Amino acid sequence: MKRLRLTVQLLFTIVTNGYMYGFLNGKIYRGSLKYACVPGLNCYSCPGAIAACPIGALQALLNQKGFQIPFAALGFFFLFGSLLGRFVCGWLCPFGLVQDLLHKIPVFKKKKRLPCHHVLKYGKYAVLVFLVCAGSLFLFGGLAKVPAFCKYLCPSGTLFGAIPLLSANEGLRSQAGGLFLWKLGVLLGVVLLSIKIYRPFCQYLCPLGAVYGWFNRFSLVQIHWERDLCTSCGACERACPLALSRQEISRSAECIRCGQCVDACPEKCLRFSAKR
Repeated sequence: MKRLRLTVQLLFTIVTNGYMYGFLNGKIYRGSLKYACVPGLNCYSCPGAIAACPIGALQALLNQKGFQIPFAALGFFFLFGSLLGRFVCGWLCPFGLVQDLLHKIPVFKKKKRLPCHHVLKYGKYAVLVFLVCAGSLFLFGGLAKVPAFCKYLCPSGTLFGAIPLLSANEGLRSQAGGLFLWKLGVLLGVVLLSIKIYRPFCQYLCPLGAVYGWFNRFSLVQIHWERDLCTSCGACERACPLALSRQEISRSAECIRCGQCVDACPEKCLRFSAKR
C-alpha cells in the first residue's frame, strides 16, 4: 500500500504540475484548464500548475464585488468530499507528499502529534473561517479584497509558486520584500516541523483538510472495520501516523485514509471499501 500511495502521489503531482515551459521561463500557465480545480492544495501561481487550487478558487469568488454565494466552489467541495473525503489529503495533495517525504528524513525522534493536539487540531477550522472566508470578504489591500490565506499563510504557494517564479524571473526578485520573507519563514517552520511531526500543516493549519474532514463519515470511499474479526491487537493504532484509535479510523475528521492501518492489520479486518 505504501508504494502504491507514493506512486499515485508522485504521478498526480507531476501531471497537475507538468507545465515545464512555466518552470523554465518563470511564467504562469493561463490556458483554459486553469479555470478548473484539482482536488488537492495545488497553487494557482505555481509555474507548472495546469489547474487551480480549490481554496484559491473559493477566495477568488469571495473577493468579487458584492457578496455572492460561491456555488461553483461549494459544489466542487461537495463532489470530492462526498466521494473521497480526506482520501484526497492522503493520496492526491502535492503538499501532503512534500510533508510525507520530509518526515522520512532520518533525523530527530519522530512524533505523531504536537503537545495540546486536542486543541491545536482546530487551528485548521480557524484558518478556514478567519483567513479563507472572513479574510477574503473583509480584508482589503488598496481597493481590492485580499485572498488572505494565499497571501499571508499558505506554505504550498511559497514552495510551488513564489520560489520557482522568483528563481526564474529577475523582475519579480526585485519586488520581493517583507511579505515574501514572512511567507518563507512560515514555509521553513512547516518544513522543520514536518521532519519531526507527521504532516503538521495537514493536522493543524490546512483549510482544505478542514473542509474534506467534514465529509469523512459520509464519503463513498471508506476504510471498513470488521469488528467481528478484530482481536484488539493494536497493530493498526501503532501503525496509524496520526495516532487514531481503531474506532476513529476512517470516521474521524483527522483520518487521511493513508492505508497504513490496512497494511498493519494481521487479521485483515481493515480494508478499503465503498460506504455501505
